[in-house]
Amino acid sequence: MPASTREAVRVAVLADSDTRWKWGALTARRITTATAEPTGFVLRGRATPTARQLAETGVSQDAPREVTGAEFLRAVRDAEARGEGFDVLVLSLVGGTVRAVLQGLADLPLERRPVIVTGYVGVVYEKLTDGLLLRHGADVVLANSRHDAERFRAVYEGVGAGADSVVEAALPFLGGAPHAPEAGRDALVFAAQPSVPATKAERAYVLRRLIAHARLHPGREVLLKLRSKPGEHTTHLEEFPFQKLVRELDPPDNFRLVYGHMGEVLDRTDLLVTVSSTAALEALHRRIPTAILTDLGVREALGNHHFVGSGLLTSFDRLDEGDVPIPDETWLARQGVASDGSYGKAFDAARDRVAELLALPALPPITPYYTAETAPGYLPGILARHRLDVTAPEPRESGLRRVVREAARGAYRHGVQRVAPVIRRLGEL
Repeated sequence: MPASTREAVRVAVLADSDTRWKWGALTARRITTATAEPTGFVLRGRATPTARQLAETGVSQDAPREVTGAEFLRAVRDAEARGEGFDVLVLSLVGGTVRAVLQGLADLPLERRPVIVTGYVGVVYEKLTDGLLLRHGADVVLANSRHDAERFRAVYEGVGAGADSVVEAALPFLGGAPHAPEAGRDALVFAAQPSVPATKAERAYVLRRLIAHARLHPGREVLLKLRSKPGEHTTHLEEFPFQKLVRELDPPDNFRLVYGHMGEVLDRTDLLVTVSSTAALEALHRRIPTAILTDLGVREALGNHHFVGSGLLTSFDRLDEGDVPIPDETWLARQGVASDGSYGKAFDAARDRVAELLALPALPPITPYYTAETAPGYLPGILARHRLDVTAPEPRESGLRRVVREAARGAYRHGVQRVAPVIRRLGEL
């Protein structure tokens, strides 16, 4: 039965990290007429968020359920068997996992499959082609800006795949009051990223320059906004946490490490500085002065090449001298920042597309670009890694299993942040 004939639209979100859960849950609300909270699932893996990380996203009071890929597919199957089938699935995952879940959904014996929506959690600065082709087959592939929509369509059309699924929207977590300076307040916030820059030397450089800036400007608060605490993981691995690097230094009192919801931190920000964090787009939406660092180069590996033409590129030397970049309005208009008040309509096209699909008597078969015919040397490995066999016996959950799983996860994170750097140093001897 098409969802348009029912009052309620049932939506589920599957995410694989805290930031993707935030993107998925907020996207679900913006692209559907559902009044109930989306049913949330987080994929069990190396980046499985902690309860603290999920709470810090601030998107839902109901914690998502931790599942494997096969358990998620069973949940979709069983929901339909109960007469409570999902109408829309938002897959907030890395590309390879999206492709594997698409295969699993295509193989499920559903009377009516859900509308499948996917996209990107922020700036797309690497693996554009591969990531897009792995997502092909979803009914809707959301682009966060006009710039992204043009790039996405060019990739799909360039390989002979259909590009009708690409729909221009915006980042779902933009919002907050426009920047309003306050007398006596001067706060610079550096938005940290787990893997940008990647090396210990580069991250130590950024930290030293922030501390030096704080000393140079004793009347300014310099806040280092962190994504996770030691031992926690986000979308990307953090091998050299700033919390550990700062122990070797002696910062002044006006330099602090802060956590919390980015929107709340931006409420008290007068200058947002970063290498390439999506927080820059959140700040620009609110007309908060924003600076993109060039100290380590303007490179694809850093992601700050995305900001070429923005007017925001600058260096610590210039910031020390009081430079405040002025954004290019044409660039802003193409990046989905919607600082001109148009954000309220940014999701209209996506909402209309989902409604059209829900109104169809039946949805077409899932037809991804990557198949056994187009990618016989690539696709089998992706599918094998995810092991989405819903016919396999479902493992019994037990206290011992949970303890072992958490211990293994902790050992993995310990290995990334402690053992791997030691091995690398030994290799350089």
